[in-house]
Amino acid sequence: MTFDELYREAKAVIYSRKLSEYASAGGVGAAIISKSGKIYTGVSIDTAYSMGFCAEHAAAATMITQGEFMKREKR
Repeated sequence: MTFDELYREAKAVIYSRKLSEYASAGGVGAAIISKSGKIYTGVSIDTAYSMGFCAEHAAAATMITQGEFMKREKR
């Protein structure tokens, strides 16, 4: 998978929506690849109370919840 393909996956989940008067979600999207090659996506959650989290954290949490780990790129 190329960077551009992964970028398109991240952009595909962006859909900003208001959850409440004090919270919104989906303004930022992220996509990561697991060791098995599966792509996991996530969106940001923003709150007025600093309890939100980044899209990258959401994608990583979903991947780990599914029992997978991130693919390490060779440099």
